Amino acid sequence: MMDTIRLTAGSLDVAEISLVGSELRSWSAGGVEAIWTPQPSVWPQTAPLLFPVVGWTRDGRARVDGETFPLGLHGFARRKRFALLERSADEARLVLEEDEDTRSLYPFAFRLEAHFALRPGELRVSLAAANRDARPLPYACGLHPGFRWPLDDSPFPHAIRFDREENREVPVIAPGGLFSDRRRAIPLAGKRLPLSAALLEKEALCFLGAASRRLLYDNGDGLVLAIELEDFPHIALWSLPPAPFLCIEAWTGHGDPEDFSGDLYEKPSMRILAPGESAVHTATFRLSRGEPPREE
Repeated sequence: MMDTIRLTAGSLDVAEISLVGSELRSWSAGGVEAIWTPQPSVWPQTAPLLFPVVGWTRDGRARVDGETFPLGLHGFARRKRFALLERSADEARLVLEEDEDTRSLYPFAFRLEAHFALRPGELRVSLAAANRDARPLPYACGLHPGFRWPLDDSPFPHAIRFDREENREVPVIAPGGLFSDRRRAIPLAGKRLPLSAALLEKEALCFLGAASRRLLYDNGDGLVLAIELEDFPHIALWSLPPAPFLCIEAWTGHGDPEDFSGDLYEKPSMRILAPGESAVHTATFRLSRGEPPREE
Protein backbone atom coordinates (compact mmCIF):
# COMPACT_ATOMS: atom_id res chain seq x y z
CA MET A 1 0.00 0.00 0.00
CA MET A 2 1.31 3.44 -0.93
CA ASP A 3 2.20 5.53 2.11
CA THR A 4 3.62 8.68 0.53
CA ILE A 5 3.27 10.63 -2.70
CA ARG A 6 5.97 12.66 -4.37
CA LEU A 7 5.38 15.89 -6.28
CA THR A 8 7.93 17.51 -8.59
CA ALA A 9 8.19 20.85 -10.39
CA GLY A 10 11.36 20.76 -12.46
CA SER A 11 14.50 19.07 -11.22
CA LEU A 12 15.07 21.06 -8.01
CA ASP A 13 11.60 21.33 -6.47
CA VAL A 14 10.21 18.27 -4.72
CA ALA A 15 7.56 17.67 -2.05
CA GLU A 16 6.70 14.44 -0.27
CA ILE A 17 3.34 13.98 1.45
CA SER A 18 2.31 11.16 3.74
CA LEU A 19 -1.19 9.78 3.31
CA VAL A 20 -1.31 9.43 7.11
CA GLY A 21 -2.43 12.84 8.26
CA SER A 22 -1.89 14.29 4.77
CA GLU A 23 1.36 15.48 6.32
CA LEU A 24 4.04 17.28 4.35
CA ARG A 25 7.18 15.29 5.09
CA SER A 26 9.63 17.29 2.98
CA TRP A 27 9.74 20.27 0.63
CA SER A 28 12.83 21.16 -1.33
CA ALA A 29 12.71 24.46 -3.28
CA GLY A 30 15.54 25.22 -5.67
CA GLY A 31 17.49 22.41 -4.04
CA VAL A 32 17.08 23.83 -0.51
CA GLU A 33 15.24 21.61 1.96
CA ALA A 34 12.90 23.73 4.06
CA ILE A 35 11.25 21.09 6.30
CA TRP A 36 13.15 19.77 9.28
CA THR A 37 14.24 16.15 9.63
CA PRO A 38 12.14 14.75 12.49
CA GLN A 39 13.71 13.34 15.61
CA PRO A 40 11.26 10.85 17.15
CA SER A 41 12.63 11.41 20.66
CA VAL A 42 11.99 15.18 20.35
CA TRP A 43 9.06 15.67 17.97
CA PRO A 44 8.24 12.92 15.46
CA GLN A 45 6.19 15.07 13.11
CA THR A 46 7.02 17.54 10.36
CA ALA A 47 3.84 19.38 9.35
CA PRO A 48 0.64 17.96 10.87
CA LEU A 49 -2.81 19.13 9.81
CA LEU A 50 -5.01 20.32 12.66
CA PHE A 51 -8.74 19.45 12.64
CA PRO A 52 -11.44 19.69 13.97
CA VAL A 53 -9.91 21.72 16.81
CA VAL A 54 -6.68 23.66 17.19
CA GLY A 55 -4.79 23.51 20.46
CA TRP A 56 -5.85 21.87 23.69
CA THR A 57 -9.36 21.27 24.94
CA ARG A 58 -9.95 21.35 28.69
CA ASP A 59 -8.84 18.01 30.15
CA GLY A 60 -8.53 16.69 26.59
CA ARG A 61 -12.30 16.65 26.16
CA ALA A 62 -14.92 18.56 24.18
CA ARG A 63 -18.59 18.97 24.95
CA VAL A 64 -21.36 18.82 22.34
CA ASP A 65 -25.04 19.05 23.21
CA GLY A 66 -24.52 17.77 26.74
CA GLU A 67 -22.21 14.89 25.79
CA THR A 68 -18.46 14.73 26.35
CA PHE A 69 -15.98 13.49 23.74
CA PRO A 70 -12.23 12.73 24.13
CA LEU A 71 -11.14 15.31 21.57
CA GLY A 72 -7.64 16.32 22.64
CA LEU A 73 -4.72 18.32 21.28
CA HIS A 74 -5.21 19.48 17.68
CA GLY A 75 -7.95 16.94 16.96
CA PHE A 76 -7.53 13.68 15.06
CA ALA A 77 -6.83 14.46 11.37
CA ARG A 78 -3.06 14.19 11.89
CA ARG A 79 -3.47 10.53 12.85
CA LYS A 80 -5.97 9.45 10.17
CA ARG A 81 -5.18 8.04 6.74
CA PHE A 82 -6.42 10.26 3.92
CA ALA A 83 -7.64 8.95 0.57
CA LEU A 84 -5.94 10.21 -2.59
CA LEU A 85 -8.52 11.90 -4.81
CA GLU A 86 -6.42 13.39 -7.60
CA ARG A 87 -2.77 13.53 -8.48
CA SER A 88 -0.57 15.00 -11.19
CA ALA A 89 3.17 15.59 -11.34
CA ASP A 90 2.93 18.78 -9.27
CA GLU A 91 -0.46 18.64 -7.51
CA ALA A 92 -2.34 16.31 -5.20
CA ARG A 93 -5.72 16.39 -3.53
CA LEU A 94 -6.45 14.19 -0.50
CA VAL A 95 -9.61 13.73 1.52
CA LEU A 96 -10.74 12.60 4.96
CA GLU A 97 -14.35 11.82 5.84
CA GLU A 98 -16.03 10.74 9.04
CA ASP A 99 -15.98 7.13 10.14
CA GLU A 100 -16.86 5.18 13.27
CA ASP A 101 -13.62 6.25 14.95
CA THR A 102 -14.04 9.98 14.27
CA ARG A 103 -17.68 9.91 15.39
CA SER A 104 -16.54 8.63 18.80
CA LEU A 105 -14.40 11.77 19.07
CA TYR A 106 -16.44 14.31 17.12
CA PRO A 107 -20.10 13.47 16.45
CA PHE A 108 -20.45 15.06 13.02
CA ALA A 109 -20.41 14.10 9.35
CA PHE A 110 -17.71 16.12 7.61
CA ARG A 111 -15.33 16.21 4.68
CA LEU A 112 -11.81 17.64 4.89
CA GLU A 113 -9.80 18.06 1.69
CA ALA A 114 -6.11 18.93 1.57
CA HIS A 115 -4.78 20.30 -1.72
CA PHE A 116 -1.03 20.64 -2.41
CA ALA A 117 0.23 22.55 -5.45
CA LEU A 118 3.97 22.68 -6.11
CA ARG A 119 5.61 25.29 -8.35
CA PRO A 120 9.26 26.33 -8.72
CA GLY A 121 10.11 28.00 -5.42
CA GLU A 122 6.53 27.75 -4.17
CA LEU A 123 4.19 25.40 -2.33
CA ARG A 124 0.50 26.18 -1.87
CA VAL A 125 -1.50 24.24 0.72
CA SER A 126 -5.28 24.56 1.04
CA LEU A 127 -7.69 23.00 3.52
CA ALA A 128 -11.36 22.77 2.54
CA ALA A 129 -13.82 21.85 5.29
CA ALA A 130 -17.37 20.84 4.40
CA ASN A 131 -20.42 20.07 6.54
CA ARG A 132 -22.07 16.77 5.52
CA ASP A 133 -24.24 16.74 8.62
CA ALA A 134 -27.89 17.70 9.14
CA ARG A 135 -26.92 20.18 11.88
CA PRO A 136 -24.39 23.03 12.00
CA LEU A 137 -20.78 21.91 12.17
CA PRO A 138 -18.33 23.62 14.58
CA TYR A 139 -14.69 23.29 13.56
CA ALA A 140 -11.23 24.80 13.56
CA CYS A 141 -8.30 23.86 11.34
CA GLY A 142 -4.66 24.71 11.00
CA LEU A 143 -1.27 24.07 9.40
CA HIS A 144 1.69 23.21 11.64
CA PRO A 145 4.83 23.04 9.42
CA GLY A 146 8.21 22.66 11.09
CA PHE A 147 10.88 24.54 9.13
CA ARG A 148 14.60 24.10 9.54
CA TRP A 149 16.21 26.42 12.04
CA PRO A 150 18.81 27.33 11.02
CA LEU A 151 17.41 27.55 7.51
CA ASP A 152 19.91 26.36 4.87
CA ASP A 153 22.50 26.04 7.68
CA SER A 154 22.87 29.81 7.95
CA PRO A 155 25.12 30.80 10.88
CA PHE A 156 23.47 34.22 11.12
CA PRO A 157 20.62 35.30 13.42
CA HIS A 158 17.18 34.51 12.04
CA ALA A 159 14.08 36.68 12.33
CA ILE A 160 10.39 36.84 11.54
CA ARG A 161 9.30 39.93 9.62
CA PHE A 162 5.59 40.71 9.69
CA ASP A 163 3.97 42.84 7.01
CA ARG A 164 2.08 44.82 9.65
CA GLU A 165 2.76 45.79 13.24
CA GLU A 166 1.68 43.14 15.73
CA ASN A 167 0.94 43.20 19.43
CA ARG A 168 4.15 43.21 21.49
CA GLU A 169 2.49 41.03 24.11
CA VAL A 170 1.25 37.47 23.60
CA PRO A 171 -0.97 35.25 25.76
CA VAL A 172 0.58 33.22 28.56
CA ILE A 173 -0.31 29.56 28.14
CA ALA A 174 -1.73 28.11 31.36
CA PRO A 175 -1.31 24.49 32.55
CA GLY A 176 -3.07 22.04 30.26
CA GLY A 177 -2.37 24.21 27.21
CA LEU A 178 -5.21 26.61 28.02
CA PHE A 179 -5.11 30.29 27.06
CA SER A 180 -4.97 32.66 30.01
CA ASP A 181 -5.84 36.36 30.19
CA ARG A 182 -2.26 37.11 31.22
CA ARG A 183 0.22 38.46 28.68
CA ARG A 184 3.99 38.45 28.31
CA ALA A 185 6.16 40.85 26.39
CA ILE A 186 8.20 39.78 23.36
CA PRO A 187 11.13 41.64 21.73
CA LEU A 188 9.20 42.77 18.67
CA ALA A 189 10.96 45.79 17.17
CA GLY A 190 8.67 47.42 14.67
CA LYS A 191 7.64 44.55 12.42
CA ARG A 192 10.75 42.45 13.12
CA LEU A 193 10.95 39.68 15.71
CA PRO A 194 14.50 38.36 16.34
CA LEU A 195 14.46 34.62 16.95
CA SER A 196 16.33 32.98 19.79
CA ALA A 197 16.18 29.78 21.80
CA ALA A 198 15.35 31.78 24.93
CA LEU A 199 12.33 33.35 23.23
CA LEU A 200 10.78 29.98 22.39
CA GLU A 201 11.97 27.71 25.19
CA LYS A 202 8.85 28.10 27.35
CA GLU A 203 5.77 28.06 25.12
CA ALA A 204 4.36 29.04 21.75
CA LEU A 205 4.06 32.67 20.74
CA CYS A 206 0.45 33.09 19.65
CA PHE A 207 -0.64 36.12 17.64
CA LEU A 208 -4.43 35.87 17.90
CA GLY A 209 -6.26 37.95 15.34
CA ALA A 210 -2.94 38.82 13.71
CA ALA A 211 -2.87 41.97 11.59
CA SER A 212 -0.41 40.44 9.12
CA ARG A 213 -1.51 38.30 6.20
CA ARG A 214 2.08 37.88 5.06
CA LEU A 215 5.27 37.24 7.01
CA LEU A 216 8.87 36.42 6.20
CA TYR A 217 11.18 33.88 7.81
CA ASP A 218 14.61 35.41 7.19
CA ASN A 219 17.77 33.32 7.66
CA GLY A 220 20.01 36.42 7.83
CA ASP A 221 22.03 35.26 4.84
CA GLY A 222 19.84 36.27 1.92
CA LEU A 223 17.38 33.36 2.00
CA VAL A 224 13.78 34.25 2.82
CA LEU A 225 10.70 32.09 3.23
CA ALA A 226 7.59 34.18 2.54
CA ILE A 227 4.27 32.93 3.92
CA GLU A 228 0.95 34.32 2.68
CA LEU A 229 -2.26 33.42 4.50
CA GLU A 230 -5.86 33.38 3.31
CA ASP A 231 -8.56 33.01 5.99
CA PHE A 232 -6.16 31.93 8.71
CA PRO A 233 -6.58 34.74 11.29
CA HIS A 234 -4.13 33.42 13.90
CA ILE A 235 -0.35 32.87 13.67
CA ALA A 236 1.76 30.88 16.12
CA LEU A 237 5.50 30.26 16.48
CA TRP A 238 6.63 27.15 18.33
CA SER A 239 9.84 25.20 18.85
CA LEU A 240 11.59 22.93 21.32
CA PRO A 241 15.09 24.41 21.57
CA PRO A 242 17.74 23.17 20.99
CA ALA A 243 15.90 21.02 18.40
CA PRO A 244 16.62 22.52 14.94
CA PHE A 245 13.14 23.51 13.87
CA LEU A 246 10.71 26.42 13.97
CA CYS A 247 7.02 25.85 13.45
CA ILE A 248 5.24 28.76 11.79
CA GLU A 249 1.61 27.83 12.25
CA ALA A 250 -1.57 29.13 10.64
CA TRP A 251 -4.79 28.66 12.60
CA THR A 252 -8.50 29.42 12.23
CA GLY A 253 -9.09 28.67 15.93
CA HIS A 254 -7.10 28.23 19.13
CA GLY A 255 -7.00 26.33 22.41
CA ASP A 256 -9.66 26.59 25.09
CA PRO A 257 -9.51 29.73 27.25
CA GLU A 258 -8.54 29.03 30.86
CA ASP A 259 -12.05 29.83 32.12
CA PHE A 260 -13.96 28.02 29.36
CA SER A 261 -15.93 24.83 30.00
CA GLY A 262 -18.77 25.26 27.53
CA ASP A 263 -20.00 23.55 24.40
CA LEU A 264 -17.89 23.25 21.25
CA TYR A 265 -20.42 25.53 19.53
CA GLU A 266 -19.59 28.22 22.11
CA LYS A 267 -15.81 27.87 22.09
CA PRO A 268 -14.14 31.14 21.04
CA SER A 269 -12.90 31.31 17.45
CA MET A 270 -14.63 28.15 16.24
CA ARG A 271 -16.17 28.36 12.77
CA ILE A 272 -19.75 27.17 12.27
CA LEU A 273 -20.73 25.73 8.90
CA ALA A 274 -24.40 25.34 8.00
CA PRO A 275 -25.45 21.99 6.52
CA GLY A 276 -24.01 21.70 3.01
CA GLU A 277 -21.70 24.70 3.53
CA SER A 278 -17.91 24.63 3.03
CA ALA A 279 -14.93 26.92 3.56
CA VAL A 280 -11.36 27.05 2.23
CA HIS A 281 -8.22 28.16 4.09
CA THR A 282 -4.91 28.56 2.24
CA ALA A 283 -1.23 29.19 2.91
CA THR A 284 1.34 29.85 0.19
CA PHE A 285 5.04 29.31 0.95
CA ARG A 286 7.72 30.86 -1.29
CA LEU A 287 11.44 30.34 -0.81
CA SER A 288 13.77 32.78 -2.55
CA ARG A 289 17.22 34.33 -2.35
CA GLY A 290 18.03 38.00 -2.42
CA GLU A 291 18.73 40.88 -0.14
CA PRO A 292 16.75 40.60 3.10
CA PRO A 293 13.98 43.24 3.17
CA ARG A 294 14.94 46.44 4.89
CA GLU A 295 13.19 47.67 7.99
CA GLU A 296 10.59 50.32 7.22
